[in-house]
Amino acid sequence: MRKPTGKPDETAKNKIVSTNRKARHDYHIESTMEAGLVLRGTEVKSMRQGRVNLRDSYARVEKDGVIIYDMHIAPYDHGNRWNHEPTRPRRLLLRKEQIRKLTGQVKQEGYTLVPLAAYFTPRGHAKLELALARGKKQWDKREDIKKRDADREIAKAIRGENKRGGE
Repeated sequence: MRKPTGKPDETAKNKIVSTNRKARHDYHIESTMEAGLVLRGTEVKSMRQGRVNLRDSYARVEKDGVIIYDMHIAPYDHGNRWNHEPTRPRRLLLRKEQIRKLTGQVKQEGYTLVPLAAYFTPRGHAKLELALARGKKQWDKREDIKKRDADREIAKAIRGENKRGGE
C-alpha cells in the first residue's frame, strides 16, 4: 500500500474525472491504493463526460471481492434502453493479496474503505483511488480547520515580510 499523497499519481498524466473532497474532511486517511472498476458501456461513456459523484460512496469487502456502493454515474444521454442504473453496486478489481490485507484491516474497529478519486489512466482504463480510513470526530475537524487557518496566516505573514524586505 502507498502512503496517502493527496491525489492519484499525477506523473502518469491521469485524467481525473471526480474527486471526493468530503472524504478528506470526514476521515483520517491511513493508506491508499489503486483499484480497477468493472463498468458497462454506457457507464464508461458517462464517466468520460465527467458525470460521476463519489460523495456518499463507500466500499465493502465481501466474499467475492470488493464492491463499491452509492457511487453515482449519471445515465448516458444517448444510452436509450441500454442505459445503466446510476447507483448500482460495482466490483473493484484488486489482487487476492490486496483483498486479504484489506479484509484484516477493515475488520478493525472504526476503519472503512472510502473512494478518493475516479480517473482514467493514459491507456484508457477506469480506476478508483481507494483509501483505508478512520472516521474523524467533530473536534478533530475543528482542529484541522484551526491548523489550516494558522498555516494560512503564517504564509500571509511570510509573503508580507518578503515584499517589505525587497524595498
